Amino acid sequence: MSYEIVVALAAFAFVSSITPGPNNLMLMASGANFGLRRTVPHMLGVAIGFTVMIVLVGLGLMELFEAYPASYTVLKVFSVVYLLYLAWKITIATAPNGEAGSGRPLTFIQAALFQWVNPKAWAMALTAISVYAPSKSLVGVLLVAAVFGMINLPSISFWTMLGKQAQRVLTNPARRKIFNGVMALLLVGSLYPVLAW
Repeated sequence: MSYEIVVALAAFAFVSSITPGPNNLMLMASGANFGLRRTVPHMLGVAIGFTVMIVLVGLGLMELFEAYPASYTVLKVFSVVYLLYLAWKITIATAPNGEAGSGRPLTFIQAALFQWVNPKAWAMALTAISVYAPSKSLVGVLLVAAVFGMINLPSISFWTMLGKQAQRVLTNPARRKIFNGVMALLLVGSLYPVLAW
């Protein structure tokens, strides 16, 4: 892979990782509701889970979906149901001081597994492999995964910190409830790509 292609891949990884999507919206909500320290496992689950997803997509998972087209429908239904469940969890999230709700942040495993039902993660992984490692060689796939791995964690950390900073404004239960409601609605709105997929 040439230097120019690696630079283009890095730009794609940055833009796709930093822009809003289910992961970033959930991390922002988690940062606001639970703080940075309690959200770290969620962040690591996203970063590592997505990097593993890219490797598996590049090493043959794409062919599995092409061989069994009905699997797209199953994935779509599961994605919609799970994202709606997560939107509900955001609406009942607990404040850092425990003043409201009954939520808790996602664990490392939950966040890593979420990548498999995240429509934006699928779009990013499929596009990255198709464009930057079309031969699906092991070296090419690992390079794509490594570039995403280096860029994704700092990008998603930005959203967690943004949520953490929002704690300054979310000083009472009414504001927190409004914030969580807006975050839940945005998460549901992020279903548009999966419904059009």
